Amino acid sequence: MSDWDEVDAYLEERLLSPDPVLEEALAANEAAGLPAIDVSPLQGKLLYLLARMMGARRILEIGTLGGYSSIWLARALPEDGRLVTLEAVPAHAEVARANLERAGLSSRVDIRLGAALASLPALEEEAAGPFDFVFIDADKPNNPAYLEWALKLTRPGGVILGDNVVRDGRVAGPDLGDEGVVGTQRFLDMLGGDPRLSATALQTVGAKGWDGFALAIVE
Repeated sequence: MSDWDEVDAYLEERLLSPDPVLEEALAANEAAGLPAIDVSPLQGKLLYLLARMMGARRILEIGTLGGYSSIWLARALPEDGRLVTLEAVPAHAEVARANLERAGLSSRVDIRLGAALASLPALEEEAAGPFDFVFIDADKPNNPAYLEWALKLTRPGGVILGDNVVRDGRVAGPDLGDEGVVGTQRFLDMLGGDPRLSATALQTVGAKGWDGFALAIVE
C-alpha cells in the first residue's frame, strides 16, 4: 500500500461512516466486470457535500458507470429532487439501475441510455433543465462538447465539475496523441477562456493515483 492509499484510508476511517449500500455497489460493479474507475469514497462525499451546500434540486451527471457516484449525488437531493445521469453502455446502465434500486433512490434518478451527445440535445428539447449542478465524468475526448452542453443546460449560479483533469500530470505535457489528454486540455482552455464561467482546478492524490478536478460556476 502506498503512502497515498494509507492517507486515504486514514481519512476515510475518521470522516466517513461504514456504508453497506455503497460497499455493495462497488462489489456489484466489480462482479459485473466494470472498470474500477469510480470516484473514491472521499471524492464521492465531496460531490455530496458540494450538491448539499448549494441546495441542488436538479443534477446532471454525464457518465453513470455503475452508479456509485450517482448514489452520492442522489442522496444530496431533497425528496422531490431529480438526478439525470447519462450512460452509453447498456451493461453499465443495468448495474447502475440495480445499485440505485438497492439504495432506495430509483425514484430520484433518471438513467438515460445512449451516447451522451445524443441524450444532451434531447434534454434541451424536453426542457429538462436548468440544472443546478453538473458532474462531467465520461469519455475525455468529448469533454469540450460536454462542457458546451453543460453551459446550455445549467442555470446562472450553477456549478459544473469535471473529473480526471490531471491524468497523471500528462495534461501539462506535450501532445503525444492521447485523445483523452487533448480533450482535457481543450476542456480546461474553454473553462478559462469563457466569460460565462469562473473556474479553478485542483490536483488530487490518493487511492486513485495522481489526478484532479476542475470546478466552475456559471456567471
